[in-house]
Amino acid sequence: MRRREFLGVLAGAVAVLPRVARAQQGKRVRRVGVLMPFTANDPEAQARNALFEQSLRELGWMVGRDLQIDYRWPGGEAASIRRDAAELVALAPDVIMTVGSLTMGPMQQATQTIPIVFVNLADPVGAGFVQSLARPGGNATGFTNYEYSMSGKWVELLKQIAPNVKRVAILRDPTSAAGIGQFSAIQSAAQSLGVNLTPVSVRDAGEIERGVTEFARSDNGGLIVTSGGTAFRRDLIIGLASRHKLPAVYPFRYYAKDGGLITYGPDPRDSVRHAAAYVDRILKGEKPADMPVQAPTTYELVINLKTAKALGLTVPPSLLARADEVIE
Repeated sequence: MRRREFLGVLAGAVAVLPRVARAQQGKRVRRVGVLMPFTANDPEAQARNALFEQSLRELGWMVGRDLQIDYRWPGGEAASIRRDAAELVALAPDVIMTVGSLTMGPMQQATQTIPIVFVNLADPVGAGFVQSLARPGGNATGFTNYEYSMSGKWVELLKQIAPNVKRVAILRDPTSAAGIGQFSAIQSAAQSLGVNLTPVSVRDAGEIERGVTEFARSDNGGLIVTSGGTAFRRDLIIGLASRHKLPAVYPFRYYAKDGGLITYGPDPRDSVRHAAAYVDRILKGEKPADMPVQAPTTYELVINLKTAKALGLTVPPSLLARADEVIE
């Protein structure tokens, strides 16, 4: 290339650079809020956060480049959740992700306009969060974690792994649609298996401890932990089950990883991956009102053999064969 031609090309390139720089500077960083009923140092919360960001990267979003994520970990205390929900709304994010009914209720009270993607909700229609699963109709959509009928499987599993169980304490939130619906399904299964039920509220840690301790004073007892409002108190609940030698069934895999006997339910991390895809679609202009609420398609069975041994239980080979994971 001749010197004169080269200088012309260089001058043109230099002229373009300011325009490119201005375009890059003008690109808006999108903002996402995340509200989880865990504490900041909870390993399950950290794992979900990492998966959420990884899933968004795979969709082309990079935290610190074109995306900012504001996390809040209020635990399960109602006042803290309401405070953090208000804080996130004040930041005016483009979309908010919530986990479970404990966070979804306060968040929807805090905003009727900012798009919300929820995960791990048992009954968003019954709770009034959406108009229907096919067409949510408002500012929220997301992913459910249970059909109520599935809750009856917990009773069946408990009887399989601990046949002597005649009495079962049910840890549930009696004020939520999910807590009521799951308990009803458990009642139906318990009647056919000759099991008596004792509901225990999970709204307060002291109430849980008193209820389980009182229940455990009689023999042939077992425990079923439903999916609402228990995750952030799982150390307490698993500890009580161990202390009182109660065979227990839990709703999610991470309970078994933390020492619970047996779990049956969907993998909550799958819904986080799907939620990232919904967040991506909303950031690109879609409306939650038009995005259907989706249900899990698979459930996983996890058994902790170490815990079974500590309880003096022999896990039936048929149950072991069905397990998706066995922790030894």
